[in-house]
Amino acid sequence: MQIKSAEFLISSARIDQCPKSNLPEYAFIGRSNVGKSSLINMLTGNGKLAKTSATPGKTILINHFVIKEQGEGSKGQENTWYLVDLPGYGYAKRSKKDAEKFEHMITTYILDREQMTNLFLLIDVRHEPQQIDMEFMEWLGENGVPFSIVFTKGDKVSKGKLKGNVEHYLTELKKQWEELPPFFVTSSETKMGREEILNYIEEINKTLVQ
Repeated sequence: MQIKSAEFLISSARIDQCPKSNLPEYAFIGRSNVGKSSLINMLTGNGKLAKTSATPGKTILINHFVIKEQGEGSKGQENTWYLVDLPGYGYAKRSKKDAEKFEHMITTYILDREQMTNLFLLIDVRHEPQQIDMEFMEWLGENGVPFSIVFTKGDKVSKGKLKGNVEHYLTELKKQWEELPPFFVTSSETKMGREEILNYIEEINKTLVQ
């Protein structure tokens, strides 16, 4: 997939404020400070698209970005879809009231937004499997939400450690899952995994137009 342009469209506090469109939406979510904004910028080739910050929990709204890519059809038609940046979860410094508000925002988007085509769940590959992530995936499975795992910060560990950490995570998942979801290993610094994720999105988009 060749991305022609990536532009911010709108921020929404509720799903009824999201764009009124039938375009497929690919949403990205993860615990705070997992490297979501950096990954989005890497995937789109726009280093300033999603605002990165050293402060966890910075994304507080549902952010829609319009992605236009060149299709492979006979006419080379331009394909368009939305990349959606969701607020992170598990940020301990939020008040209980704010935490509940974010949880409601996230769950209503994931469960009720018909255009949500696939959810990319970001996991920091440097860390042991976290209960909050495992429970979140279990909730996704129980609700039949299509999702994929994106291991981030793959450049922050050695190649051997990276492979071992991924295998360890998948082993833990197999204790709960008969069939593992698709997964990608990425680095926003080296662009590892960029082509694989974009090709995955492209393949899904092809099935939607058939």
